[in-house]
Amino acid sequence: MKIVSTSECDRTKLVEGIKKRLNTFEGSFAQSADAGISAKVFGEELSPIDSVRRILADVKEKGDEAVLFYSSAFDGVSITGDKLRVTDEEIEGAYNRVDKSILKAIKNARDNIVAFQDHIKINAPDKFSADGVSLELVYRPIDKAGIYVPGGRASYPSTVLMCAVPARVAGVERVVMCTPPDKDGRVSPERLVAAREAGVTDVYKIGGVQAIAAMAFGTDTVPRVDKIVGPGNVFVTMAKKEVYGYVDVDMLAGPSEVVVLADERGDATIIASDLLSQAEHPGVAILVTPSRKLAEDVGADIDKQLGGLSSRELAKESLQGLGIMVVTRDMEEAVEIVDSIAPEHVELHLKDPAAVLPKLRHAGTVFLGDFSPVAVGDYIAGPSHVLPTGGTARFFSGLGVNDFLRRSSVISYSREALKEAAEDVITMAETEGLPAHAQSVRLRLK
Repeated sequence: MKIVSTSECDRTKLVEGIKKRLNTFEGSFAQSADAGISAKVFGEELSPIDSVRRILADVKEKGDEAVLFYSSAFDGVSITGDKLRVTDEEIEGAYNRVDKSILKAIKNARDNIVAFQDHIKINAPDKFSADGVSLELVYRPIDKAGIYVPGGRASYPSTVLMCAVPARVAGVERVVMCTPPDKDGRVSPERLVAAREAGVTDVYKIGGVQAIAAMAFGTDTVPRVDKIVGPGNVFVTMAKKEVYGYVDVDMLAGPSEVVVLADERGDATIIASDLLSQAEHPGVAILVTPSRKLAEDVGADIDKQLGGLSSRELAKESLQGLGIMVVTRDMEEAVEIVDSIAPEHVELHLKDPAAVLPKLRHAGTVFLGDFSPVAVGDYIAGPSHVLPTGGTARFFSGLGVNDFLRRSSVISYSREALKEAAEDVITMAETEGLPAHAQSVRLRLK
């Protein structure tokens, strides 16, 4: 990993360069989109966003026919419409195919997620009443949630849990899951078991943009949902951006990322292992520290640990392209840089991490101390691991139970309360050129 010192370069340009590289729609994530693949499918070379829009439009118009076509064209999956939905028999068979240890881990993770999400579930405040006016808020779950779970290099049962369990705790009755199958049209048993344990009601063998389109617009087979959540590649992220407004979406996330903030007491071996764990996604791994010695020790330890990893080639490639160690003048500058990056994960390897926590206003999840690796947040702790990336922690939050709740206001006025407010309401309405608004108040008070 490259070591850069803020005392030897323009700090502003350094940080802006890091932020641009992490940006979902400008950085390396966006640049990974292959425009050339569209020529094989559409007969002409389209930009990534034009390809996404073409697929969305086709699925909106043609439904299952377009879903099946694009699943075959992009994923090499040839199945018929009646096979898109995973059957109960397939799910029950999955239980016979998974090791007891992964089933135990899934159940324990689910229970932890349920406990935490139920703990943070918002409760409506007491009714506000004063002088004939009654005001209250009512929270109700959305009717249908859609979750997207990637396939690709690995199976992600943890993502199933982290998306579906908060929805079910919120009270969502129907949770639809789309996930890409393998070439033989099968979904990994780990994902299917996790779906059953998390309370997913429908699983469909659909990946990519066509999955987002199917959930956003509905087809004869796939129901239209109210909100789509879950991570995906750059095309899936673009599709979520395009369908926002037809449905709600959780966020527009890119590659996973960690920023480790450490002082001179940081354990180089542990920090190296955490940077490698992020790099093997593949993902972004950054160390920010005022200690050059620590940065050098971490670099040396990464080289040692790489040799023993089966994922070493992928991790090495990620560290070369998306890894950096920033040596700062002091801890204050280090904290400022981390907060400015607004990363998905922040690890605090500090003498007093709790003292620094209030200064980090922008982060998806913060991990305090040497015994709190990102891995516990990824799998078992309870908060969802679906988190904002690419600097979007400035305005997005991690997925949670309350994201599946709608808030409605309930307003009740007595005649006397309306009479008291009438003059102000009428004045405002007439000022805005809305005489019927004013009339609706006058008629009630005749």
